Amino acid sequence: MAEYQIPKEYYFRLHHVRPRFKGDIENVLIYVAEEIARVGEKATDDFVADVNAALFRYPGNAHRELKTINNWRTEISALFGFIQHTEITDKPGRRAIELANNQDLVECFKVFLYNFQYPGAHIKPRAVLEQIEQGIKFKPAQYVLQLLRYANREGENSIGITKPEACHCIFNDLRVTRDHEGVESTWKRISDNRKNKMTYDQTGDVVRYAGDILDYMEIANLLKTYDSRTYYLNTLEEESIIKFCESNEWFDGYDNMIQSRHGSLETVKACSDGWFAYVNRDMKSTDFSTDILAYIANDAEELKQLKENARNAKDAGLADFIERDDVIEKRIATYYDMLTTKDIGDIGESLVHGHECMRIKLGGREDLIHLIKRIPTQFAVGYDISSVELDERKRYIEVKTTISSKPLHFNRIHLTKNEWNTASSTHDRYFVYRLLLSKSERKLFLLQDPVGLYKQDKIDMIPADGADITFDPKQVGQFEELLTWKN
Repeated sequence: MAEYQIPKEYYFRLHHVRPRFKGDIENVLIYVAEEIARVGEKATDDFVADVNAALFRYPGNAHRELKTINNWRTEISALFGFIQHTEITDKPGRRAIELANNQDLVECFKVFLYNFQYPGAHIKPRAVLEQIEQGIKFKPAQYVLQLLRYANREGENSIGITKPEACHCIFNDLRVTRDHEGVESTWKRISDNRKNKMTYDQTGDVVRYAGDILDYMEIANLLKTYDSRTYYLNTLEEESIIKFCESNEWFDGYDNMIQSRHGSLETVKACSDGWFAYVNRDMKSTDFSTDILAYIANDAEELKQLKENARNAKDAGLADFIERDDVIEKRIATYYDMLTTKDIGDIGESLVHGHECMRIKLGGREDLIHLIKRIPTQFAVGYDISSVELDERKRYIEVKTTISSKPLHFNRIHLTKNEWNTASSTHDRYFVYRLLLSKSERKLFLLQDPVGLYKQDKIDMIPADGADITFDPKQVGQFEELLTWKN
């Protein structure tokens, strides 16, 4: 079998920063986003020292060399735009703050891919200049999605693409990245190669950059794969896919140089601040927050069941909520408006509310279910759900929800000042439920009486606009199966 070769006149290899922690990228990013957000804006030297200290604290980093820690910091800053620079300070980027607050890694990767382009200041200025001189102007995630939508126009989303195909037929071919060849021509080339049983150079160093983007698109739930070889459109993400395909968003700081195929290192460097301002711009009008029920569903049938279960859980807590309000019809409408599946905190609370109702039901005390209530945020009582034990003692539950592509390992939780104070006053009646949702798992971790554990030196606590608590999940707390409420 012959090996496919890009014609020499069209060959140019694209590349970008490859994090040294790519195999653990979701755990690292959510940790670093929280730490960077906590550091806040400081003089550059102080900011760097604080972020480096946090990176040394990441599991496995304690004995790494400073050079490696510096590389971690600069790679995160360059690729994901988590840090913005001023003349005398560094500060958290908007994207880092969003991830720290929302705990939505899937959304984080969607936004990253939506903005990612060649050229961009995610690589060194000399490499940017090389792309400019080739006339490259290319958004990889957008093109891959457009290509697969075209390929699947009659194939019911059963047609995918491999990393070698993406590398040799898209990323490293100037007909695509410079000349903006239509997806019809590119797909014909891929199809012809398949018919002719052409092979590709699959050396890791060759295909890894195109492979990175496909992997990131899977983390973003835009693509799915069953064997890590072929990547398919995820039909449950049609809304986001359309946003990508129809987008005209583009950082134009390099455009004059691209048009003339000429620039200077000084001019390229002068675009750096503009690039990081672009990737950290306000994107509220482009909502990529995760529809959690669609995300954790394996197919349309399971999605239907999950939505029904969520509705049941909401209904179970609705009656008491209505009773406390005089304007019932208006309150019902407001209540359901709040219960969107794109609000991670809200759906996490719905799932935990359903879990609690089912826990009590399975314990033979269905008569107590009416006592399990979700507490509206505006009441600011320091917990999200008021529940009960089988012996009718109170259980106050604060829900912390995180969504990721792969199961996360974790050893810390942030409680606000109000939550910590409530935990202090309610003692062993206070529980933190950490709900970790991924494509393969729905894990629920329970930590009871965090203040008491801290006083017993079983967990660590750092005051930080509330309390950052760290612990060994094997020593304190417990995992429970997430129960699904059913009438």
